Amino acid sequence: MGFQIGNRRYIGSKKALVPWIVDNIPARHLTGTFFDAFAGTGIVSNAVAGKFQTLILNDLLYSNYSIYKGFFGTEDFDLNKLRPLIQIANNGVPAENYFGNSFGGKYFSHHDANLIGELRSQIDILFPDESDRHRQIAIASLLYSADRSAITVGHYEAYLKTGKNRPFSFDLIDPLIADVEVFREDANSLAKRIKSDVVYLDPPYNSRQYSRFYHVLETLTKWDEPELFGVALKPKPENLSDYSRSAAADSLADLVANLEAKFILISYNNTYNSKSSSSQNKITLDQIEEISHLKGKTNIVEKPHKHFNSGKTSFADHREYLFTIEVEN
Repeated sequence: MGFQIGNRRYIGSKKALVPWIVDNIPARHLTGTFFDAFAGTGIVSNAVAGKFQTLILNDLLYSNYSIYKGFFGTEDFDLNKLRPLIQIANNGVPAENYFGNSFGGKYFSHHDANLIGELRSQIDILFPDESDRHRQIAIASLLYSADRSAITVGHYEAYLKTGKNRPFSFDLIDPLIADVEVFREDANSLAKRIKSDVVYLDPPYNSRQYSRFYHVLETLTKWDEPELFGVALKPKPENLSDYSRSAAADSLADLVANLEAKFILISYNNTYNSKSSSSQNKITLDQIEEISHLKGKTNIVEKPHKHFNSGKTSFADHREYLFTIEVEN
């Protein structure tokens, strides 16, 4: 069995909360179209794939977009077509390349970084067609394999200078059959064109920009060989979310107001009191409650949940909240 969609390290992952989230969707709403506007790892959509006829996944990250295209779809595929990549991973002696020169000896060993770069180049050669699902399965498989071996605490804001090397091995994802639409757009703009039965919102709430935290995977996906800067070796900023800025509350209010749906779920957590300024939420609990009530009858449930900790931030009594809204016409 290959990688499952939840087999990755990701800030804010709802992997442990999925059953709780799904249980809070009333049975009468388990039909039609499910719109995951900030899909992240995609595991919430995966959990409801058998309950809705159509899934709509959206995220600003190129890497997440490719992961969705690899895992979800109705197109035929043959994993045997990816065997050349497995042979390269097992037997290849990679030459120096951009990925190895950039990230070798930092986020990965030199050999592993060069091997990852070689595999990414071979994907472009073997599967040049952007619409070929084999290409997306290959890229998603490489992203999961690389992330598993990265010498980090789960993101790419920094690498562990004294971290133990995790030897790289290339494994395939386990693709899923599901009727999906996948977007890589600003959620507020996309919402004005999407009509769905149920919407799930899990936007970023603090100042940490996901495109900066996962820049290595973004570079590996786009394969554009950008110039890198600083100790963390980041490219120039792009895909910055308004939800990580001071206008976050206004952005959420605009998004919720423009959603055309019957039922809305909004995930939230109480890190607005965090001692780390970068972890503090840009939207307060009172603000999100006010925004929800303007859309319809709102119920709020909560539960204790261990928060993501990069090793520097201490936060006690972390709680997850789920706002459920019965939309009023």
